[in-house]
Amino acid sequence: MKTAVYPGTFDPVTNGHIDIIERALKLFDKLYVVVADNPQKAPTFTAKERVEMLQGALKQNNDRIEIQYFDGLLLNYVKSKKSNVIVRGLRAISDFEFEFSRALLNRELEKDIDTIFIMTKDDYAFLSSSIIKEIAMFGGSVKGFVPKIVEKKLKKTFKK
Repeated sequence: MKTAVYPGTFDPVTNGHIDIIERALKLFDKLYVVVADNPQKAPTFTAKERVEMLQGALKQNNDRIEIQYFDGLLLNYVKSKKSNVIVRGLRAISDFEFEFSRALLNRELEKDIDTIFIMTKDDYAFLSSSIIKEIAMFGGSVKGFVPKIVEKKLKKTFKK
């Protein structure tokens, strides 16, 4: 069985993330979607809320997807799942530069773990969780940018 790990903060999950997940499922039999905290960011949603939003958005694929929170070194998680592939989504050249250096460091630490990059569809290249939260915070519509469960959660969170 070919397995991979797709890590992210998913604060919140966007349709760009969903696109990467759906396309990764064409390449792998099992995908572990790992909700993590970024020490450089203060999340709007708790880890539990982010896991729940992902689960709600991915109901149709749940037999091939496992969604979990993990707060340790990603490489340890990948090994614990007996995988050797990390999936990273790319939107722009700036994403590539950051992700490329991270992938090189990961390979230096764990030679048997590879990173593959999946470009998001053009429709989602401009999306980021930060932009989505900003739109919602100021009362704008995020319809079409996030799954319905996330749209509802954002409306409730940023209710004015």
